[in-house]
This record gives sequence, C-alpha cells and structure tokens, in this order.
Amino acid sequence: MNPLTRTIAVCGRRTRGDRGSAAIEAAVGVPAFALFVSLIILGGRTATAHQALESAAADAARTASISRTAASATESARAAAEASLENQGLRCTDVDVNVDTAAFSRSVGVDTTVGVTVTCKFTIADLGIPGVPGSRVLRATVTSPLDTWRERTP
Repeated sequence: MNPLTRTIAVCGRRTRGDRGSAAIEAAVGVPAFALFVSLIILGGRTATAHQALESAAADAARTASISRTAASATESARAAAEASLENQGLRCTDVDVNVDTAAFSRSVGVDTTVGVTVTCKFTIADLGIPGVPGSRVLRATVTSPLDTWRERTP
C-alpha cells in the first residue's frame, strides 16, 4: 500500500466516525436558536405594548385635564384610554384606568395636575416560551396640568 492510498484510507475511516454529528448539532442548536428568536420577539412586543400604553395614558390625562368636573374627567379619561388602545391595536384582556381627580377640589389660581394610570394585561401565550407566563401586566402613569385660572368643580 503506497502512502497516498494509506492517507485516503485513514481519512475515509475518520469521516465514517463523524456520521450523524450534523444531525445532533442541529437537534441542539435549532431549539436554542428558536428560543433566542422568541425572546427577541417577546422583548419587541413588550416594548411596543408599553409605548402604546404610554400614549394611551397621555391621551387620557390630556382629556381629563380639559374636563370641568372630576366625574366627567374620569369618564372621558377612561373613554380616551380605551379608544387609544383600540386605535393602536393593543388587545388587552383587562384594562384599568385610574384617574387622580384630587386636583379638581383645589381652588382656582393654584397650579395643579391630574394624573392618569392605565394598566393593561396582554397575552403572550402564543409565543410558547418555556418559563414565561401567558400574560404580562404593564402600567403607565402620566400627568397633565389643569388650567390654573379655569373654573373647576370637584
């Protein structure tokens, strides 16, 4: 057997021992890559949802700040927040709008603000990430100033 034939024979035996290693690498690598991509998608969804929630809270606070009474401020803020979330396509399973209307009881001439906190529970179960719950609760709080010299009723 000449040296060239012996080298080919040895190399041939080595490659037969590596048979199936690509399948094993794929069996380990593909799920890890899929989990990594799912976590990136989860982060993107959470960031987008939080941005939509901040916008809804800002809309609600602005709407509440131009109301004349505390009761109408609460009603209009809730409607504005829900409409904003609907327009942005954020599907919350539970929406809570809490309006701080204490500023309406302060006298005219005093700088005050009205605060709105919007809480949203949205579903992420469709991602199917192990160890991640099926929903997340996000909360955003925004304040808006009341007109200092405008009449207000508690």
